Amino acid sequence: MSTSTPVADDSTLARAVAKVKRHVLPLFVIMFIVNYIDRVNIGFVRSHMEHDLGIGAAAYGFGAGLFFIGYALFEVPSNILLQKVGARLWLTRIMFTWGITATLMAFIQSETQFYVLRFLLGVAEAGFFPGVIYYFTRWLPGVERGKAIAIFLSGSAFASLISGPLSGALLQISGLGLHGWQWMYLIEGLASVLLCVFVWFWLDSRPQDAKWLSGEEQRALVGEIEREQQARDAVQTVKPSLGRLLKDRQILLFCVLYFCIQLTIYAATFWLPSIIKKMGDLSDMQVGFYNSIPWLISIIAMYAFATLSGKFRFQQAWVAGTLLIAALGMFLSTTGGPVFAFVAICFAAIGFKSASALFWPIPQGYLDARIAAAVIALINSVGNLGGFFAPATFGFLEQTTGSIQGGLYGLAGTSVLAAILVFFARTLPKSGTPAGSDAQPVTAHS
Repeated sequence: MSTSTPVADDSTLARAVAKVKRHVLPLFVIMFIVNYIDRVNIGFVRSHMEHDLGIGAAAYGFGAGLFFIGYALFEVPSNILLQKVGARLWLTRIMFTWGITATLMAFIQSETQFYVLRFLLGVAEAGFFPGVIYYFTRWLPGVERGKAIAIFLSGSAFASLISGPLSGALLQISGLGLHGWQWMYLIEGLASVLLCVFVWFWLDSRPQDAKWLSGEEQRALVGEIEREQQARDAVQTVKPSLGRLLKDRQILLFCVLYFCIQLTIYAATFWLPSIIKKMGDLSDMQVGFYNSIPWLISIIAMYAFATLSGKFRFQQAWVAGTLLIAALGMFLSTTGGPVFAFVAICFAAIGFKSASALFWPIPQGYLDARIAAAVIALINSVGNLGGFFAPATFGFLEQTTGSIQGGLYGLAGTSVLAAILVFFARTLPKSGTPAGSDAQPVTAHS
């Protein structure tokens, strides 16, 4: 086959892959940590904003959730633009605009301003997660992408771990006529703006642009990725179509499953500091440190379950098991006082964070590589709508009933439902037809 890409020397390819990992993975993890902190830091200032601005529980929950409406609406368009203008420019743009918007949160004076900036923060951040996933598809061979994605996803877990102590410390700052919560927004938002300058000078859009790779290493990477695409094209004569995505029941099921998982994660993320405050007369620093405990436990659990699922393979069963752990923890959190509720949520965190990590290999195995980035963006954006419904519902319940117990029951039931539905999810396309294809599977009667 004269048109095939020349095979690179294995040692050259291995050297190139190692360089890519060292060059981009630490930066992407740091970006994800900063991204996640700017997204969820409002959980630590709820009582301060209520005291200083009069933003009640319902308004807080609605504003917290509006982020995910903007995020969902612009996730797929943002990912399409990234592919057109290049990862370096677009990822820098994403980080700059979210940093500026996060910084402006320090100057809100009303509920309306709170709503507008939370929505705009979601618009600004849209495309970051699938953009990084797409970046990996252009820079790493298929065998290396799963490991890179796992390391990248660990950023959210570490962000959950450090966001409490960090935000608690920043809340102690006062001066220049600004409250502690305003300093928190300013410092954490400006950190993103400063980091985007480094991103602009550090990232390259294509391996061919990377001066830190030798010409031989560039050709090895590009050649290997092109060979993988040629191999896919050779066995898949039907080109997948994005127009049929919403007609694929499996993709719809993936969206529902991820929505259920994210619903529980963001309910805990935004309301856990308030539950901790009820445990006693705790300072902001103490609340921050207590808030880190469930996420520290969840990081250990994520890696333990990932290891076990690799040895005993039945991905749906592992996801179902962790969802049942989340359901049990959420249910138990309604049966005792604040301290017992905190312990129960620590147990639930083992389940819902592990389920989030264990979920992604299922759609990745099902999807055709040519549409994987767009479908991951779709699943991520629809699933993240759970981040709107969870805080909005919890805020309404607390303001109208004085309790979030009904919401916790709902989360437990949702996790049980997802644990059942996951067994209907497939890890391979039916009859070998690419997901999203415009053609039906070929049968013996065709």
